[in-house]
Amino acid sequence: MNQVMEVLMKRKSIRAYEEREVGAEVRAEILKATLRAPTAGNMMLYSILDIIDQKVKDKLAVTCDNQPFIARAPMVWVFLADYQRWYDYFLASGVEELCLRRGMVFEKPSESDLFLACCDAMIAAQNAVIAAESFGLGSCYIGDIMEQYETHRELLNLPHYVFPIGMVVFGYPTQQQKDQGYTPRFDEKFIVFENQYRQLGKDEFDEMFAERQSRLPRGKAMEGIENVGQATYLRKFSADFSMELRRSVREWLKQWMKE
Repeated sequence: MNQVMEVLMKRKSIRAYEEREVGAEVRAEILKATLRAPTAGNMMLYSILDIIDQKVKDKLAVTCDNQPFIARAPMVWVFLADYQRWYDYFLASGVEELCLRRGMVFEKPSESDLFLACCDAMIAAQNAVIAAESFGLGSCYIGDIMEQYETHRELLNLPHYVFPIGMVVFGYPTQQQKDQGYTPRFDEKFIVFENQYRQLGKDEFDEMFAERQSRLPRGKAMEGIENVGQATYLRKFSADFSMELRRSVREWLKQWMKE
């Protein structure tokens, strides 16, 4: 196995860190790798917030679904899907006037631009995660940054065409975290299809989830729950944080599309 594959295969989410700062040189190297990430049209439709204020970390630990390890992480980066920079540049460059002279509509960022910027931001985030892993740093993605629309928009000073698609926390893992096992992934035959998408049938789902079904916890809290599908729906899709996520993302979209 080559070194790149080794780093990719050993990576896992880390949520407890040694009380050890990430040195400036290591930060710089991780950032250098991050900024070399693939990007649509070389536009770099993302920005990164390096959260160094402990008070902001403390706030994010609460607003991002009450996860204290966020506040204890020595390095916290928020990845923003960012079309505001290009939109401002277009205005500063006289593009609106150019369109007027040519009888063209001056197009403002739309849903497609948001999705493209989200792709750019998350590709950059994954570069950061793998670069950090190569330096012995653990990391954890925090999707909850998309929640609490009003709070996060004000806290992070986010303008019209900026959306916080993800946050990553980094730190040197504790020994306990190093020793913990890896979460199994689904077999590739359920994930990879040739040429066209194919929906799975009941028998395939039974096989796909057999390992997780064998580990399904029991007890009073699981009363009436028969399988992983039911447990996952209740724990994830119908949970309070999911409801808040849906509400907030709708608000972000309204803001993005507002004239």
